[in-house]
Amino acid sequence: MQEPRHGADMTDILVVEGLSKVFPASRAIQRGANGKRDVKAVDNVSFSLAGGETLGLVGESGSGKSTTAYCVLQLVPPTEGSITFMGVDLVNCGRSDLKRARRDMQIVFQDPYSSLDPRMSIASIIAEPLVVHRVGDRHSRRERVRELLDLVGMQSEVAHRSPSEFSGGQRQRVAIARALALNPKLVICDEPTSSVDVSVQAQIINLLKDLQDELGLSYLFISHDLSIVYTMSDRIAVMQRGEIVEIGEAEQVFRRPVNQYTRTLLSSVPRRRHVRTDRAARPGT
Repeated sequence: MQEPRHGADMTDILVVEGLSKVFPASRAIQRGANGKRDVKAVDNVSFSLAGGETLGLVGESGSGKSTTAYCVLQLVPPTEGSITFMGVDLVNCGRSDLKRARRDMQIVFQDPYSSLDPRMSIASIIAEPLVVHRVGDRHSRRERVRELLDLVGMQSEVAHRSPSEFSGGQRQRVAIARALALNPKLVICDEPTSSVDVSVQAQIINLLKDLQDELGLSYLFISHDLSIVYTMSDRIAVMQRGEIVEIGEAEQVFRRPVNQYTRTLLSSVPRRRHVRTDRAARPGT
């Protein structure tokens, strides 16, 4: 099921078709009466993402959201299906082509306390993608780090400090800066607000929206919280037990869901959070 999009560029940059991922069962499960039973984490998932668009992927823990994202990035090899990113077949391409494609797709992980190496300085963390992909020299990387810190609302003076000196929200800003180092087209946000408190959640969401407007980014935004996904997304895909059970415009999915599981998710959203402010109407975003 595909719906009209509100992205700045209506050309699809990511197309996922028939994606499935099966993990071998644990030894404990293998001892069951039925013998070895594999776990199908993702089951025949299909969706697309346009330039400048945000697709929200929502569902309970264990529904397959993160596995889907990791398959898109080829951090986890899919069992079946095709993934095409900016015209490149990620499943069947060679290592050099995959490395080039990864310059244009990055990820912000859920936990800023574990995703940043405590032994590295903020500058080294943000510059790491530049080093891995051999972009620039030491001087240009240092300047790029300053630009990125400014972009996410942090002072350049913090570059020499370590992650342990910062709050969860500040660490997530560093993680976002690192994800933007190579000027990607696609950023996967894997529960980027779940490890921070409510007030910081709003700051991170607003920052992501501002960056999208400024840089023309596409987001695959993952969360178990439908109200946050609604606030962030142009379209929403609802996952249950590895399958997409509903996909459509954010307003339609949130206000007029057709699937019972989506209605169940909505029933857990506090009434006070059922308000969506249009991005264009908010000053400063």
